[in-house]
Parts: sequence; C-alpha cells; structure tokens
Amino acid sequence: PEKIPVNLSGERAVDRPVTMAGEDYRITCVSMGNPHCVIFGEDPDGLDLPEIGPLFEHDPLFPQGVNTEFIQVLDSRTLKMRVWERGSGETLACGTGATAALAVSALLGKCGSEADVLLRGGTLHIEWNRKENLLYMTGPAEFVFDGEVTL
Repeated sequence: PEKIPVNLSGERAVDRPVTMAGEDYRITCVSMGNPHCVIFGEDPDGLDLPEIGPLFEHDPLFPQGVNTEFIQVLDSRTLKMRVWERGSGETLACGTGATAALAVSALLGKCGSEADVLLRGGTLHIEWNRKENLLYMTGPAEFVFDGEVTL
C-alpha cells in the first residue's frame, strides 16, 4: 500500500456552506500534498461534472485551483466518488482524492477509519491509521492509455 500523510492542520474549511452557479454546497477542504475540496451528496453519476468541476477549480476561494471530490456515502464502509482534477478535468481515479474522501468522511463521522472508494476506474481501499497519522491506499494499477508524440 502507498503511504500518504494526513494534513488536517492549519486553516481548514470544514462543512462550510458555499454557493457556486446558484447552487448551495457544503465543502470540506484538506491537503494531501495537493488541495482537495470534498462535497457530499446523492449519486455523483447524475452530476454534470464538466459544467460543475471548473466552477470549483477556478473559484476565487481556490487561487491555486483545487481538486474536487463529489461523494455519495453508500454505507459506513463504502463511498462512491467522481473527481474533477485541477488542470486535467474529470479523471477515472485519483489516489489523493480517494484518501481525501476517506479522511473527510471519517472526520465528519460518515464512516470509520477505512472504506472502499468506488471510482469510475475501479475501487481503492483506503485506511487511516490515526496513530501514525497516515493513510494507506490499496488497489490495482490499470493501463488506460497509450500514445505517441512526434516532436
């Protein structure tokens, strides 16, 4: 498993209400070495992520951009997630996003210290060892793209 340190110190936005494009959201922001904004709601498959994602990525709240995770809590050990990555758009999976999702879900009491995170590209198992303050991520690596660049 890959080890990712948890950074929940410093100034944080925890369950903070914001309005984006006329819609109300509650956000929790954390750093996993890069900035993440976690939002809980219904099934993320129903979201128009190409429309919503850039609103968060480029909002003045996030002057350096932000990765945004849209999470549905299926049960105390299973989260469903779609992610908008700053500079890339929607991706099939995001390791730091999955770890942010687990850390925020645990912080807000929506799950325990470990859960499966279901992403469009597969499932990651995330465990937060609070004693070590490390997140452990376990999951498969999948080949998704091949290409050539002529210079």
